[in-house]
Amino acid sequence: MRAAAYTIMKTDPPNLHFEQSLWQNGLNRVAGFDEAGRGAMAGPVAVGAVILPPSPHLARTLAGVRDSKQMTHLQRETWAARIKSVALAWRVDFSSSEEIDQLGIVCATRLAATRALENLSILPDYLLLDFRIELPESPLPQIAIVKGDQISLSVAAASVLAKTSRDALMCGMNGQFPGYGLEQNKGYGTQTHRSAMARLGYSPVHRKTFSLKR
Repeated sequence: MRAAAYTIMKTDPPNLHFEQSLWQNGLNRVAGFDEAGRGAMAGPVAVGAVILPPSPHLARTLAGVRDSKQMTHLQRETWAARIKSVALAWRVDFSSSEEIDQLGIVCATRLAATRALENLSILPDYLLLDFRIELPESPLPQIAIVKGDQISLSVAAASVLAKTSRDALMCGMNGQFPGYGLEQNKGYGTQTHRSAMARLGYSPVHRKTFSLKR
């Protein structure tokens, strides 16, 4: 099912506008999806999925959750633990750099999202997707929200789990592939990282279709 696209004003903090509308219609298992690592030059793309409980107190319980890019490392780690403790279900899955090269980043991101959906311990009633993630092959009802991680609390929570999980994976890769500074840059194209790539070449976890000029 192709997702309808919604563009609304972003909120601070993200709220439960979409979720509450669905809960009121008996759709209690609403899953938010977001990605991390889409624009990196090395490592996988990650997609997080989070089903939050239909609770009126949820906005207070997760009051510090934002778009993960607007949070510090410590904030992300702290709130990731809180999200996991209150969620009905959560999951993070990946598409590798090889899959990104083979499929392209759009299809590889959808593959990671499909994996996260299939591996959730609870089947969702409805999907709230960040705008760049669509699952047209899924029969589940869904909407794609422009800047969803700044609008929907479920999508923001998914962004935090995707980011923290991918960051941990990239830190682990730093020891396997030294010299690129993966622990610091997490695979993104900083000047130091680009200089290392020009000097050392591509490692097995670099995306060969992402050129140094990009």
